[in-house]
Amino acid sequence: MFGKMGDMMGKMQEMKQKSEEVKKRLDTISVSGEAENGKVAVICTGNRKIISVQISEELFAENDKEQIEELTIMAVNRALEKAEKLAEVEMAGVARGMLPGL
Repeated sequence: MFGKMGDMMGKMQEMKQKSEEVKKRLDTISVSGEAENGKVAVICTGNRKIISVQISEELFAENDKEQIEELTIMAVNRALEKAEKLAEVEMAGVARGMLPGL
């Protein structure tokens, strides 16, 4: 009985370690989201930290403040969605490796 419990605890510790490794790796991966054909571009890490927002100069001449804000929100949300999907895939890989029945 204690052997199985020890095995389970070992698996849990290994899974925690692998999850931490994935989180560190996600900090090194960048994903982007764009709006208005790339006139607004946002880059974030796989851990959903925004690292860059770029807005084309021509956008300021063509749009008012509210439109630019909406486009920026759209680009941010797209980047965050990609980061979320990336993190889910990476973490699912850890879970499958540790718990083959999942």
